[in-house]
Amino acid sequence: MHTIEPYYNWRGFYIASEDIQSPFFEREYSEFEFTDSIYNYCIHPQWDNIGSPTLFLKILYAEYDSGYAVIELFGEWNDVVQNDIMTFKRDIAEHLMLNGINKFILIAENLLNFHGDQEDYYEEWFEEVEDQEGWIALLNLRQHVIDELKDFDLDYYFLMGGELEEMDWRTATPAQFIGRIEQYVQKRLSL
Repeated sequence: MHTIEPYYNWRGFYIASEDIQSPFFEREYSEFEFTDSIYNYCIHPQWDNIGSPTLFLKILYAEYDSGYAVIELFGEWNDVVQNDIMTFKRDIAEHLMLNGINKFILIAENLLNFHGDQEDYYEEWFEEVEDQEGWIALLNLRQHVIDELKDFDLDYYFLMGGELEEMDWRTATPAQFIGRIEQYVQKRLSL
């Protein structure tokens, strides 16, 4: 697990620890000390700890003028034990929303498990971004994570599936990637 790093090729475009509007502004990282772990497995020190013992993330890109944030997820999203949605919504999403973000792109290929519970915070987050003409997209989910989201009817709150299931995003610049997502979202919302 310690070899799985957040995507770093967009660092020339954006670094969350250097963004005064980011919840991770001025956070310092080590390349050598492994301070976080998931179930006793050390994880790469570049992942951002959000206060959950199993869910970590990295804000790869934020564009406040147009309202976009691209966030890579890592670990296990557990609403049953940790109520990770509350932590994510209150400490990350709301902070970004206060700074103009209303379109969230969550890259979930490294989201290894999902354990659902209540849908209150999902509904609240969905309504808040929808009121601002925004949306929440989930990309590259593992099938068992999709199944769990659907079992709890949480797929209602996210744009997912279709082209978003296996999107090659690493070959694009942030602007190109966001443009592709925006085109897809507009097609989906116009149906």
